[in-house]
Amino acid sequence: MSDIKMRISGVEKSFPGVKALSNIDFSVRKGTVHALCGENGAGKSTLMKIIMGLYKADKGQIFIDEQPVEIKNPIQAREHGISMIAQELNYVPELSVEENLFLGRLPVNKLGKVDWKKVRKETIQFLKDENLPYEPGQKLKTLTVSDIQMLEIIKAVTNNAKIVIMDEPTSSITEREVKQLFTKIEELKAKGVAIVYISHKMDEVFQIADDITVLRDGTVVSTDRAEDLNLDTVISRMVGRKLSNVYPKEEIEIGEKAIEVENFSQDNLFEDVNFYARKGEIVGFAGLVGAGRTEVMRTVFGLDPHKTGTVKIDGKPVTIKNAGDSIGNRLVMLSESRRDDGIVPVRSIQENAALASLRNYIYGGFAHKAKEKAEVKDMFDKMNVKAPSMETEISKLSGGNQQKVLLARWMLCDPEIMILDEPTRGIDVGAKYEIYKLITDIVKEDKAVIMVSSELPELIGMCDRIYIMCQGKISGCISKEDFSQETIMKFATGVENNA
Repeated sequence: MSDIKMRISGVEKSFPGVKALSNIDFSVRKGTVHALCGENGAGKSTLMKIIMGLYKADKGQIFIDEQPVEIKNPIQAREHGISMIAQELNYVPELSVEENLFLGRLPVNKLGKVDWKKVRKETIQFLKDENLPYEPGQKLKTLTVSDIQMLEIIKAVTNNAKIVIMDEPTSSITEREVKQLFTKIEELKAKGVAIVYISHKMDEVFQIADDITVLRDGTVVSTDRAEDLNLDTVISRMVGRKLSNVYPKEEIEIGEKAIEVENFSQDNLFEDVNFYARKGEIVGFAGLVGAGRTEVMRTVFGLDPHKTGTVKIDGKPVTIKNAGDSIGNRLVMLSESRRDDGIVPVRSIQENAALASLRNYIYGGFAHKAKEKAEVKDMFDKMNVKAPSMETEISKLSGGNQQKVLLARWMLCDPEIMILDEPTRGIDVGAKYEIYKLITDIVKEDKAVIMVSSELPELIGMCDRIYIMCQGKISGCISKEDFSQETIMKFATGVENNA
């Protein structure tokens, strides 16, 4: 009897102006983790959406237990035992933990009414089994991205699925939660569950994968046992070239202070935060999830209020009460969550890029679209944004290209200071390299960049100085000559403090 749980044969898919998948053959064995690697835009998400019934393939067939199946929607996918943890979290903020966990599969009693007692009982058991400290009735909008990611993982694996697709499942969770997830994966493998694992964190891939398939430009480049591959081989197959230097950091002359944040505090979030960034400098912010990094940056940018503290730009105090004030002071921020705070999914990439600088294209009461289009196109060319046309909806682009569009949005504002919160989250190694090059080019123009990241190698590879936060306070600041993951983690966990 075959050990293949799911097989994809000859699948093809085209969108206007682009062929997303070409003659894809892909199989997942029972009780194994099959890693799917490739750059953003390689076709990974498109293939998964076909498996889940969100897209219809132009050609090809899906087999489960060697039986051909037709999957027209996610409900049919679930009936065939397929469950998916999406890269962009799918949840309803106003619903509770228990409502989100059972969304689309609420149990009913003999009278046809929702059996809320069963929902509550099973939710409590799920949370207890996974050692998660949430209340069943707690609304999801009160939880962090990390909390919600863990709940999405629970939702997928407690669905009695026989095939589980995990698309960037560790992009927003802590190291402890990653270990928890890997333990859960081992349990699923022991039960014969087939797992498709998509991640740009290559150390994770080699830690848990049994098989590795590499996609590039919508075609399968190779499929091998993980034990027969190494990191350099997989990366070169993904990008079609060798990356000699993953972090293209250059020595740039550092100038005067561009921004100074003094004595910043907000109740229960952060306290007495002081930092600065100079022109030509990349300043990193490290810390564990919940340390307060994003909260500080949102407040500096004017998205959230602060209790005490001042911001100085070019040595002069400024009043920032909202994002408009920040943009007026040539301070911009790329937010942590592309989906929630970045893209407008139903609008074109041109509209998304021009959103923050519309005043430059409106005069005399009219919108001058030709000027807008020309300037946006020029920025897209500089950033190598790959899209069928500028009228393409941004939701149709890969994560890496969406991120470039958002960077283009802020570059069109001609900023002096850029706050980049997790700028490479969910982006492949090739696109990361391009983002790093863009960041290097930004500071070459005598601008200051503040980079918040959970990836320590990224901070160490790109920054001139790194501030570390722990429990809402800056616990340390280290210069390039003192960079090491061990030192950063000591400050992040409160073992050391040199603030």
